Amino acid sequence: MPPDPPPPTRPPELLPDDTIDFGAGLARLLGGTARPAVPYDISCWTPAGTRAGPFRLEPIDPAGPEREMALLHRWMNDPSVAAFWKLAGPVEVTARHVRAQLEAGHSVPCFGVLDGMRMSYWEVYRADRDPLAGYYRARPYDTGVHLLLGGGDRGRGLGSLLIRAVSDLVFDNCAPCGRVLAEPDVHNVPSVAAFLNAGFLFQEELALPDKRAALMVRERALRDSGDGPAPPPGTPAKPPEPPRPDLP
Repeated sequence: MPPDPPPPTRPPELLPDDTIDFGAGLARLLGGTARPAVPYDISCWTPAGTRAGPFRLEPIDPAGPEREMALLHRWMNDPSVAAFWKLAGPVEVTARHVRAQLEAGHSVPCFGVLDGMRMSYWEVYRADRDPLAGYYRARPYDTGVHLLLGGGDRGRGLGSLLIRAVSDLVFDNCAPCGRVLAEPDVHNVPSVAAFLNAGFLFQEELALPDKRAALMVRERALRDSGDGPAPPPGTPAKPPEPPRPDLP
């Protein structure tokens, strides 16, 4: 008798179809490797109009022109930036960090371009797919942002303006996203203040592996109603003050 035919094989199973993991699932289906799919097609987003001029996010390719990494490298070695980003060092440290963002598959590193000039660095990422999700009550499509402003653009009130613009861009281009959030170091008082002034609310303090963070959240529902309604009872109005050394 001829041998029994082999049992039918099931095709490789794709990851859930939620717009972010399609590239990885397709790579498995084809039995090969592919660059991880980015979670947002930021290059297609329409620039935001702000009172300081048009603002857009420009995704960074670490294999692109050296001047791109040179600019970001200079910012990362600014002492006021290095104190919180902890990426001071040779340009390869900067390039390695950007590559890691891309390889993770859920983060898009970008230059912020205001009125035609690169003046800030941003990371827009799926917070519910990030290790951060293990430290707070994450919801599907939560979107996080990290940012830094180039030295010449600090102290001009641009931080809050651009944070609000970027969170609006996320809401306008990612319909399932209901919250944009950030987790600045509680000791980074200017950053926390910028998020508060951009319509974010302090939710809780997080004990992350590398810092004590203030979880700041902007809700789509509040944005769509003008960020006007008062927060629910019991919501802190501002993050706790960082500990102060005892005075002599």
